[in-house]
Amino acid sequence: MLVEVKVKSLGLDRASNTPVVILEEMDGERVLPIWIGPGEASAIAMHLAEMKFSRPLTHDLILQVVKEMGGRLSRVVITRVADSTYFAELVIQRNGGTVTVDARPSDSIAVALRTDARIFANDALLERASIEISEEEVSASPSEPALPKPSTPPQKPSKESEGSIMSAEELKEHLRRLNPEDFGRFTP
Repeated sequence: MLVEVKVKSLGLDRASNTPVVILEEMDGERVLPIWIGPGEASAIAMHLAEMKFSRPLTHDLILQVVKEMGGRLSRVVITRVADSTYFAELVIQRNGGTVTVDARPSDSIAVALRTDARIFANDALLERASIEISEEEVSASPSEPALPKPSTPPQKPSKESEGSIMSAEELKEHLRRLNPEDFGRFTP
């Protein structure tokens, strides 16, 4: 099942100094953080800041090519994660048919933002990798704000583990330990 999401924020994981785009489901509170490259983060940040350029940037060029070929981006779908790598698809309508193009989520999001195309994520991704405030982490008193319990900050990778890929369980545990304060603001 697909769930519509929106870009909630763009941050910087202070533990790894890596940009993170935070997607939030439209009709809920689950979020899906996706670590992305600095170039794609800059492209997203520039669009969110409504910066205009006299010549098309790469993501603008992609859209211009699609348009000139008679197509339009109808939606982006974040489909799956394998070996800590997220996969996405650009769904393009053209000549009464649909063309699906494999793409990185970061590029897909940058392109979708430029056309106001809807962004979807596989519900299993939100279930598996989302950061949620569970019932036990919510304050018992209705007068106090609901806040997650403090967590341990993410650890920097050791020399031995540098360059290794996190398993799905390691990624899930890493996400559980993150606080919103662990993310700084990303500025291009």
